Amino acid sequence: MPRIAVTSPIYIFLPHLRDELRALYPDAKFKDEPQRFSEDQLIEFLRGCDTAIIGLDPINDRVLDALPELRVVVCSSIGLDHVDAAAVRRHGVRIAWRAGLNRQSVAELAISLMIDALRKATFYGRGLRDGNWPAWREGRHLQGRTVGIHGCGNIGKRVAELLAPFGVTTLASDRVDYSEFYKKANVTPVAPEELRRRSDIVTIHLPKNASTMGLYDAATLDQLKPGAILVNTARGGIVDEPALKVRLKDGRIAAAAFDVFANEPAPDRELVSLPNVIATPHIGGSAVEAWEAVARGGFKGLTDNFVPEPGKYPFD
Repeated sequence: MPRIAVTSPIYIFLPHLRDELRALYPDAKFKDEPQRFSEDQLIEFLRGCDTAIIGLDPINDRVLDALPELRVVVCSSIGLDHVDAAAVRRHGVRIAWRAGLNRQSVAELAISLMIDALRKATFYGRGLRDGNWPAWREGRHLQGRTVGIHGCGNIGKRVAELLAPFGVTTLASDRVDYSEFYKKANVTPVAPEELRRRSDIVTIHLPKNASTMGLYDAATLDQLKPGAILVNTARGGIVDEPALKVRLKDGRIAAAAFDVFANEPAPDRELVSLPNVIATPHIGGSAVEAWEAVARGGFKGLTDNFVPEPGKYPFD
């Protein structure tokens, strides 16, 4: 029977899952506090175990050098940017991870942020808390807008499906050809430049990797339709936040709704305080249903895992 150590905070917030896992593996040990471990704390906690169920803990050469007995790392996370695939492969460690387990949670948040930005609900709500009841209150419908989905994998597809009843024109751009899905969901595939030029709302659903980090720099942001809304529920660092801030201040971009930031948990305070910014603290995948799905995916990962290949999905 594997010697399992669990650092994922999901098992703290949903203790019935801890009980279920412990019923299968009575000797499994669990982290007791949700705060993320330092590398040294992680090494000490995993020492002597051959299997780890982690959240966003770093898995790299230093950690693996200190843990020669570790054979399987189960990632109860959405992305894998905290895992060094080359280091894992060098050490002969197997990875378990399943994509799309939180797609409903993130897709619902993305659409709610679109509506919030269009109706200015957060903006007016802030004013109301300060005692302001404006004489003129205006917003726009989601219906009739053109929404561009940049990244049409598991989450992007679900966003497209959930948008269907709103009567929007949906564009999508992805390096993968999802032609069958596009046809079924009434989505028009376009190049990224056309997506940005035509869309009233651009919603980002890209992975964080070498090709996407800093992708939305000043030049790319200037391709957005004047007065567009930019939504990011994907990963921090994909958008150049200082460049975004300039364009939000001068109105070239009407609003931004971000759940993820380059620096977490301490994003740019000036940016998140702008009146045309909606900011949430990385809650996209934090619906209880999504947590449970991710954790149960981890159960399966104890026996269903793989040797990663750097440069190939999901490490591309």
